[in-house]
Amino acid sequence: MTAAAARIAVASKDGLSVNLHFGHAKEFFVYDVSDDAITLLERRKVDHYCHGQTGDQSAMQKILATINDCSAVLVAKIGDGPIAKLSRIGVTAVDEYAYQGVEESLRACADTILSDVSAKEVIA
Repeated sequence: MTAAAARIAVASKDGLSVNLHFGHAKEFFVYDVSDDAITLLERRKVDHYCHGQTGDQSAMQKILATINDCSAVLVAKIGDGPIAKLSRIGVTAVDEYAYQGVEESLRACADTILSDVSAKEVIA
């Protein structure tokens, strides 16, 4: 991954749209997104976290380890508990692209991430 790229995980049933609740994901599609390319790196398998009103903490720890190299995770929906846990490892949970196409969602999210990085570099 180059300095001008963002690594983003996507919770998706089909790889076409951001259409899966974070806690129901059995895999995450992981992409590197740069100004000129969107590259699917791999599909990372996980155990789903949500079991009704409770969460499997063992599964959560594995999910966190699985996507800890990502800047963000795109999801259709996510609860406050998982958002906080992701935030603690530096992964931003993004649900504003729910049910939209993966490619356009990745591009919009990466543009935000990369502009934030550029702004920090200018300030520093």
